[in-house]
Amino acid sequence: MSAPQPPADQPAEEAAVVDGDFAPEPTLPESVRGRIMTLAASALPGLSADEIPLVLRKVARFAPHRRARHGGPAIAAQLAADPVFRQRIGGRVVSDAGDLGAAVFAGVSPGAADPVEVAALAYLARPEGWRELIERAGEVVRAEADSAAVADQVREAEQRTARAEHDRAVARVEADKLRDELARVREELGQLREEARATAKALRETRAAEKRANDLAATEKGRMARVRQEHETEVRRLRARLAEAEAAAATGKQTAKDARAADDARLWLLIETIGQAASGLRRELALGPADKLPADFVADAAARRPGAPERVRARAQDTDDPARLDQLLALPRAHLIVDGYNVTKRGFPEISLEQQRRRLISGLGGIAAQTGDEVTVVFDGAERVHGLPPAPRGVRVLFSHKGDTADELIRQLVRGEPGGRPIVVVSSDREVADGVRRHGAYPMGADSLLRRLGRA
Repeated sequence: MSAPQPPADQPAEEAAVVDGDFAPEPTLPESVRGRIMTLAASALPGLSADEIPLVLRKVARFAPHRRARHGGPAIAAQLAADPVFRQRIGGRVVSDAGDLGAAVFAGVSPGAADPVEVAALAYLARPEGWRELIERAGEVVRAEADSAAVADQVREAEQRTARAEHDRAVARVEADKLRDELARVREELGQLREEARATAKALRETRAAEKRANDLAATEKGRMARVRQEHETEVRRLRARLAEAEAAAATGKQTAKDARAADDARLWLLIETIGQAASGLRRELALGPADKLPADFVADAAARRPGAPERVRARAQDTDDPARLDQLLALPRAHLIVDGYNVTKRGFPEISLEQQRRRLISGLGGIAAQTGDEVTVVFDGAERVHGLPPAPRGVRVLFSHKGDTADELIRQLVRGEPGGRPIVVVSSDREVADGVRRHGAYPMGADSLLRRLGRA
């Protein structure tokens, strides 16, 4: 059967929209929608390339079993938006449907026909009254679905009734068994009651004996608990004393070890200082025989000889004289201790603290290299120090702990040295100078070091 054609005097595009296609698309049952996709996907390869929209040409090349499944959404969108394409698909589908297609195109729904098939053909062919055909098909589909649901409910009800009858029969059998079991249990219960009376009497006697035993056991347990508690208390006390004794012994041992190490260091340094001093004296004495006696030196210094001219006393060197500092640093095994910020803030306060530290440490490195003496520079450690360069050879850089000052650390360094070693402390702080002087050190002003560094 050939596909229905529009009137000869009417273009195909106009015939596709004259039947009210501008009205909203009807809501299709899911079964009708799926059948429309299947029919359209089957008819799509029958169209020529020019008749297939661009968006569906790739879908038309799909395999038949993949065309409706993967291209269904695109086909449905094109059917709803393109009346000309829908007319072409509808004509081919109606032609392939034979008599049923002709009847649907004529607006007739055969009574024996599948309502889903009729609704799908009506949607594609769009004959007169096609919306009513789709609506009737939807009602039939819904009625069939309702009937199937009712049938399922009836079937479930029948199954539940059958299970209930079976359960009732099983319950009757179980009830008979339980009655027999109840009679037997009652008989056994009577026997057990007799045995229970005898057992209860024996139990009362046993409990009385158990109570007496428990009283004795509780008394003994209390006595043992007191003994154990006293024992544990004594053990804890002895362990505490042992721990205290061990801690005291360890502390004493460590203290003695530290003190012995400090004493050894001081003794070695003192002996080294005395040895170098003795070597220096030997070198001085080897210069030649003395031509003056000790009394001559005393006379020159503290008296006037008859007829001798008046001589001018040598000027005393003060604590800011760099020559005095050079003399002290020339002593054997001398130790130079510098109050860092006291010197830098007096000598170059216009630069940052970091630059002050770098400049002072660099200068002290030159002094250590020239004299070979031990050099220690002490800074207050209240602030965190970052980016400090490595100290030069022979220079020790120290920062006091938080809460302590550099002054106290300098005094500790002086007190830690052995008596007799030359110790030179550079600081313009009078308290520092007085404190180190009491411990045998030589205090020098900050200007002496600054002049010495400037001269270098």
